[in-house]
Amino acid sequence: MPVEVQMLGWAGVILMVQFAAMAVAVNLQLGPAYTGGPRDERREPTGAAGRLHRAFNNMIEALVFFTLAVVVVTLGEASTRATEIAAMVFVAARVLYVPAYVVAIGLLRSAIWGVGFFATAYMIVQALL
Repeated sequence: MPVEVQMLGWAGVILMVQFAAMAVAVNLQLGPAYTGGPRDERREPTGAAGRLHRAFNNMIEALVFFTLAVVVVTLGEASTRATEIAAMVFVAARVLYVPAYVVAIGLLRSAIWGVGFFATAYMIVQALL
């Protein structure tokens, strides 16, 4: 299995861990009566639960781009050591992103996000060259 595809799999594991952490935090904050109900009344989680929720949504957005990059690299048979490293950098950045977001380290969180984003962009550009 190509390294880039393996990293996509690990990104899926990260997504599931983020989902579980977010779900627990949101349920504790908003209560199971609300989260298990129809949610006709809109309530937003705040604090760490809200940040976990937003970090989860951000991971979904990042995965759209990363999945595209992995598909282009893999189907284009353009895998190189550089695209493998870029995929690993993306996964590492996503692992670091959540704690940086949850403890509200704004500029560091943004820098980590940028590293992951540019690693993904690098993969796409390398595959197209």
